[in-house]
Amino acid sequence: MGSPAAQQLRQLKPLYQHVVNNFVAVLAAPVAVAAAVAAARVGPDELLARLHALRAAHVLLAVLVPAAAAALYFLLRPRPVYMVDYACFRTRPNCRVPFATFLEHAKLVTFVEGASIDERSVRFMTRLLERSGLGEETCLPPAHHYIPPYRNMEASRAEVELVIFSAIDDLLAKTGISPAAIDILVVNCSLFAPIPSFTDMIIRKYGMRPDIKNVHLSGMGCSAGLISVGLARNFLQVAPKGAHALVVSTETITPNYYVGKERAMLLPNCLFRMGGAAVLLSTSRSRARFRLARVVRTLTGAQDSAYRCVFQEEDGEGHRGINLSKDLMTIAGDALKANITAIGPLVLPASEQLLFALSFIARRVLSNRRVKPYLPDFRTAFEHFCIHAGGRAVIDELQRSLGLSDQDVEASRMALHRFGNTSSSSVWYELAYIEAKGRMRKGDRVWMIGFGSGFKCNSAAWECIAPPRNAEGPWEESICRYPVDIPEVLKH
Repeated sequence: MGSPAAQQLRQLKPLYQHVVNNFVAVLAAPVAVAAAVAAARVGPDELLARLHALRAAHVLLAVLVPAAAAALYFLLRPRPVYMVDYACFRTRPNCRVPFATFLEHAKLVTFVEGASIDERSVRFMTRLLERSGLGEETCLPPAHHYIPPYRNMEASRAEVELVIFSAIDDLLAKTGISPAAIDILVVNCSLFAPIPSFTDMIIRKYGMRPDIKNVHLSGMGCSAGLISVGLARNFLQVAPKGAHALVVSTETITPNYYVGKERAMLLPNCLFRMGGAAVLLSTSRSRARFRLARVVRTLTGAQDSAYRCVFQEEDGEGHRGINLSKDLMTIAGDALKANITAIGPLVLPASEQLLFALSFIARRVLSNRRVKPYLPDFRTAFEHFCIHAGGRAVIDELQRSLGLSDQDVEASRMALHRFGNTSSSSVWYELAYIEAKGRMRKGDRVWMIGFGSGFKCNSAAWECIAPPRNAEGPWEESICRYPVDIPEVLKH
């Protein structure tokens, strides 16, 4: 409950926020009243006489300077970028991997020639799964259902085509746009970069124009989806007005199944699942559903510990995998602080920025460790949060660091439970969850937060223009069962 003084401060906070956030209006009202009173006292004849006394040059400057400044602002300001719509890959029942299936498969892999995974490794993965926050309906690509798992180029390409073509087909059907009308194509996939590239595969499949600008980003980690959005936004700034950019985010699981026994490299086997998303951006507001407000990227890779905390390498026996450092959560917390510092002044209302500044000054001037740093309330800037579903520990850490409620992180936890860690596309499954629940309203603001190797923390802020007309999408068949209770340890 808190002390009476604390309760009174909480009651006064809405008034404080209203006054500070509307400072200009609060200040302008008495000034306008004072000006009106002064004009009334002078009288109309004397007021006209004073206006006639002004030189024509003064009047000309008073009109032209603001007009020129306004014209220059509109010419130089970045074009607004909008999201027309998005679509997520809908997983298939034949790819479903319940815990029992996953663990039985892992046990059988121990008998495969060349694999080093053993019974101890299987017991370790069992404990990980029980505490992972994943449910029984997550999916792995068809190649992982074989013993031994297929990890060749043919199987990897088959997964790519299944995921990204399905998502793009759904997006084109939703928007009604022709592939020939797409001017820019940006695709990201970190761990699989074949020749020809993903963009070449998409251009060939859909018969896109030969002059389409296309980029395939690899090695950028789970936050690459927001990097792709930022890159597409930059392309759209120099493209003709009304141009369209297609952004595709996925991670190919097939070639990356780890068959060794290094514990730090077994975690990705348990968390990562197949998924992908396609997003259509444009500088035309016509039929747009969201406006892209901000994209903020922060990188801590200059520090050795941050650079190596998510590292692809071979173990002592030559098995390739992703090594996740035990310091990952600490490094992620530091990257989040850097990103908050960068995006906070751009999105937080004046009331929160003022409290943060006063707290900072108090700590510096008083040199008093008892003065706790003020944590800005980002719920005053956003109605919805899409936190990368990298794992239960990631979501827990961000909820604690940002002071969010259970409902604020519900979309992230449910996306992790239903789909697993789908890497860079996870934030789109979370946005789809919020919309499938009917919680999105016109004017609502959404904060997407992604983490990735390097180590990176990237953010994107969106404003809703038009909520969805229906709940079609990856949650269509399961949204009625969510949210579900996720125990700390799942016994099965």
